[in-house]
Amino acid sequence: MAAVLRDHGGRLVPGGQGSREAIAQALPRGARGGSRGWPHEPPRPDRGGGQANQVEASRERGQGPLVVLAPYWSGHPGVYEALLSDLARDHRVVTWDARGTGQSTPAGPYDMETDCSDLAAIVDQAGGDAVVISTADGANRAVRVAASRKDLVAAVVALGTAPFARMHFEGSEGMIASETVVGAFINMLERDYRGALRALLSATNAQMSEPELRERVAFQISYCPQEPAAARVRAWAEDDPTAAARETGERLWTDLGCRPHTSAEGWSRR
Repeated sequence: MAAVLRDHGGRLVPGGQGSREAIAQALPRGARGGSRGWPHEPPRPDRGGGQANQVEASRERGQGPLVVLAPYWSGHPGVYEALLSDLARDHRVVTWDARGTGQSTPAGPYDMETDCSDLAAIVDQAGGDAVVISTADGANRAVRVAASRKDLVAAVVALGTAPFARMHFEGSEGMIASETVVGAFINMLERDYRGALRALLSATNAQMSEPELRERVAFQISYCPQEPAAARVRAWAEDDPTAAARETGERLWTDLGCRPHTSAEGWSRR
């Protein structure tokens, strides 16, 4: 796998090959404290339109090589604030709201194909040759665009996850291998969105107090409504990005143990 790492000058660049151990050493680690790492400002109002409005809903900061954050199914870009602020010291960092969330158009569909097309449009508008940072279902979209548009994506960094198909977990003891468990979570998203988010956030953010958890759930719902969230999780569960990941080849770098919300301090070529 090829790395996209900070070189000796501190910039993210396509790197050489690295082992799993090297990847584990090079990527940032550490957990968030309290509710830090997610924004408290209210989301901006939705707009109508299509991909043109997706581009308008993008934001950028910093100067240097292009880094684009691929949204995941429910996450506000501000969740990555520590990482993005660090990268913006010497990179041009672009974030955007996926369809149905934040400032973007509410127009669907919220499927994998449409989201990939939107991601490609964002990167193209920004000038291409981008390092795309991703997690969760965002990694699936990132490798699909990287495989089909090599002119746009220099490399994909998948933090805390990898582009995968659920069928690869058949026979394992993980919850993701269970059709019943995955189906139950999707059904809960569709029937009791607040309850599903609360269960997920409390399980993955044990450091949050009860008031922080309530505030985070409310913010998440205001930023990402139920319909696009449930649709994207269902699309993720049904997706198989294996061929795209293989086609991306050495431009894909993953670390399953990384927490993607921390700064990039200490990233280096291995």
